Amino acid sequence: MPVRDGGEHLRTAVDSILGQTLDDIELVLVDDGSRDDAIAHLDAIDDDRLQRFANPGQGIVSALNYAAFMARGDYIARMDSDDVAFPERLERQVELLEREPGVGIVGAEVEIFAEDGVGEGYRRYEQWVNGLRSPADIAREIFVESPIPHPTAMLSSRLFRALGGYREVAWAEDYDLWLRAHLQGVGMAKPDGVLLQWRDREGRLSRADSRYTVERFLDAKAHYLARSRLRNRAAVIWGAAPTGARLHDALAREGVTTSAFIDIDPKKIGGRKRGCPVLPAEAAAEVAPALIIGAVGSRGARASIRTELDGHGMVEGEDYLFAA
Repeated sequence: MPVRDGGEHLRTAVDSILGQTLDDIELVLVDDGSRDDAIAHLDAIDDDRLQRFANPGQGIVSALNYAAFMARGDYIARMDSDDVAFPERLERQVELLEREPGVGIVGAEVEIFAEDGVGEGYRRYEQWVNGLRSPADIAREIFVESPIPHPTAMLSSRLFRALGGYREVAWAEDYDLWLRAHLQGVGMAKPDGVLLQWRDREGRLSRADSRYTVERFLDAKAHYLARSRLRNRAAVIWGAAPTGARLHDALAREGVTTSAFIDIDPKKIGGRKRGCPVLPAEAAAEVAPALIIGAVGSRGARASIRTELDGHGMVEGEDYLFAA
């Protein structure tokens, strides 16, 4: 648990971990330059499973890697300093890891909550991420968004070291770790049912840090697509709107050629986007061996595109995938 200015919610988060049904645990709390006295208030906790350290470096990546280095357990689990873990969270995650040998990383379903209410965008993300539980489901949509909510993640310490831990990158450090694991064939899954209440608040890192913007996520997707599905293969981007254009630019920076766009808007079809022709949906059957990448994030778009491409006998993950 990295902590910077844990405030009034820190004690609740700590208690939710120390109160787990799996009691053979330690909570490694790393103070990442706090300026408040929230951590000092933990002195009242009489539990030697709580281990407190100061980050010898600076920033979330340094704090996370230091916490993992100091951890002594066979498994490493993440927790944020303002969330609430359900009592059976860790026990059920360990059970899944030990029951499924093909699974190396587990997350959990979440309930997003906020004092002033949760916006529609976060509710859509909650519904999407909670619907991805099996390794196949997560692998299918890993380029859409991060499929493992970071504060729910658990993996073995051995796998964490083999993956190289967290890295200082231009995008989210957790998504980077999941994408690296995916490229190495690591399966990911979640137990059924909500196991963490995930707090949304104005000052959270994913809202305030530029590494968590849509543009940086597209950069991450392009970086790893160029090293996997798009190695020696051109892309065709479904969606000639701004998201598709930004994906084109991110792929170009990684040396990937986009040969065309596909769109259903008659005003765009027959024109050009970023110098590439804009084709109608029915042309999707003729673009092989290029990989079609769906870059349309509107509600229902993925289902509609999937129906169209499956109708042409295409296989998701081989002939097409989604990145929005």
